[in-house]
Amino acid sequence: MTTPPFQVICEIEPPTRPDLMRVRHQIGTLSKVADTFLVPDNHIGRATVSSVAVAHEVEAMGGRSIACLNSRDRNLLGFRRDMLTAAAYGVDRFLFVYGDKPATGNRTGDLNVRSMIEEAHALPHDPAFAGVRPFQVGTASGLRPLPAWKRAADFIFAQVSFSLDALLEWREANPVEVPVYAGVMVLASENHARRLAAAIPDIDIPEDLIRQVAADRQAGVEAACEQVLKIRDSGAFDGVHLIPVSRYRQVAARLEDLL
Repeated sequence: MTTPPFQVICEIEPPTRPDLMRVRHQIGTLSKVADTFLVPDNHIGRATVSSVAVAHEVEAMGGRSIACLNSRDRNLLGFRRDMLTAAAYGVDRFLFVYGDKPATGNRTGDLNVRSMIEEAHALPHDPAFAGVRPFQVGTASGLRPLPAWKRAADFIFAQVSFSLDALLEWREANPVEVPVYAGVMVLASENHARRLAAAIPDIDIPEDLIRQVAADRQAGVEAACEQVLKIRDSGAFDGVHLIPVSRYRQVAARLEDLL
């Protein structure tokens, strides 16, 4: 049996205005190193262009996409609307997440990730989706034990970690048959690193890496690209979920050299 190739799934920054020019530039720049593009949904609690619409744009440019949908902003009717829209556009892969704290307003509270996975897996039996190819739906996990309902997803994104040992330990303790992608993030600056550490208490960012990034912004790109290679060479993961943030040009250039 042939082992599937290692996948690099690059996250792109969705637009907060009705203009797709920067999205198209990200797709074009990263296309030499990315196998798939992940499109966030209402990124960091701000309103953005629909992830389904941007995923459709990725497909129109010849790429493969995964549209992120968060449970924070949806009730069941809104979720069905999004899935109908996706079916009409031919978007069939999703990452379901809880969602960052909204910048304004409150959560709807009507859905959670577990119920979204269950609803999506039931759609092939819904007459409204007759003839539609079954959706592939994934979920995200911290480096903690995987509950049974997350194991029912079609793929899993592991939390960003700057420690290969921590990722390997988690992977060994949580064997699953579905593809698993390890999170890798570029530290764009010292302030970015400090904000990330404050927002995600269980993420461990080495202090020496923060000092390197403070002295040289390219250090964050180098560290992330090296982490991608280490994860690939470990053979423990099916790929990476790479978050280049604003440094996507530098990431594309460096990864193209390394890969």
